[in-house]
Amino acid sequence: MYVPAHFEIQDVRLMYDIMEQNGFATLVSQHQGRPFATHLPLTLDRENGCLLGHFARPNPQWTDLEGQEALVIFQGPHCYISPSWYETGTSVPTWNYVAVHVYGRVQMVHDTEETLSAMQDLVVKYEASDSPYKLADVDAAYLAGLSKGVQGFRIGITRMEGKAKLSQNHPAKRQELVIQRLEQLNRENENQIAALMRQNFAARGGQ
Repeated sequence: MYVPAHFEIQDVRLMYDIMEQNGFATLVSQHQGRPFATHLPLTLDRENGCLLGHFARPNPQWTDLEGQEALVIFQGPHCYISPSWYETGTSVPTWNYVAVHVYGRVQMVHDTEETLSAMQDLVVKYEASDSPYKLADVDAAYLAGLSKGVQGFRIGITRMEGKAKLSQNHPAKRQELVIQRLEQLNRENENQIAALMRQNFAARGGQ
């Protein structure tokens, strides 16, 4: 990923936070000599530095993925930035966004219990706190059949790249104008980018 120095995220914990907050990722690898991508939820194991997930077994990507270095893309909030907000005629449109790229070797997981445990972690993460659903309550025979239809995997993280393009390359006054405009829009991505811009602006002392 192209990451100019002023957009680079160097804090590993911050990159982990972004990955956990945006866990529906894109896994890219080579399949039969061509790029192949799957969109899927992943669980981050911070302690062991790895990602856990599973494929539907009919998905061919997993069949030659063992041992490959894969790329996993975590896309955070993003939005369009209009040059009309800058109050200047010497600018062009751009896009603000946050993203983390993760690289690592893929290992297939053939232990059914380990795969079900990773699925349980996804349920715990995404089910509402007051939800009555519990994976442990699902019929054991049904779960056994389900496990035959998926292929678990683990990606040992070897390298990460983080990028937060939040108008840091613009003067402070221009950044504040962009934040104000984004805050006026009743859209989730725009509001999240505005909040991140404010945090970054404050962290840098308004510079």
